[in-house]
Amino acid sequence: MTEEAVVEKEKNKDTVPIDKAIDSRKVLSELDELRKALKEEQNRAEDYLNRLKYLQADFDNYKKRVNKDMIELVKYGNERLIIKLLDVVDNLERAMISGREVKNKETLLDGVEIIFKDLKEILRKEGVEEIYTIGSAFDPNLHEAIDKIETKDCPSNMIVEEMQKGYLLNDKLIRPSKVKVALNPYNEE
Repeated sequence: MTEEAVVEKEKNKDTVPIDKAIDSRKVLSELDELRKALKEEQNRAEDYLNRLKYLQADFDNYKKRVNKDMIELVKYGNERLIIKLLDVVDNLERAMISGREVKNKETLLDGVEIIFKDLKEILRKEGVEEIYTIGSAFDPNLHEAIDKIETKDCPSNMIVEEMQKGYLLNDKLIRPSKVKVALNPYNEE
């Protein structure tokens, strides 16, 4: 190769053909667009992260508030019932004062019976039910047998005497009835 050919080749080495120059401008333009899109996505990701942080903080505050409300509910949950029972307490106090002054004990007994009925009605409205036992079959889910009485007058496992009333609260056993149960050696039922 001649010296002129080598020089010409060196000149052409630094020059880029027109079609390649257009491609590089296009690539630079696309690169700028991609950078802008990336920046927008980064901003959007930051926005989502900030929103998530606020939501997490709101949720933590919500949990704290619910826990506080639950503690308050447990602490003061019986307030409504207690307010109703305070009326019964007031009436019993008046009955005791009246009982010391009144000569007619029958009137006092009538007043106490009214108070007792009021108390039972308050409990009934709160979901408390008595478990009726005498004459029914012994059920270990509701009754606690404290004694067996041998008798030929009724079948075995029949409740013959109630020593302490049992109660349900909204169909949940809160105190079993303490009962005496018949044992009939002559009846194999």
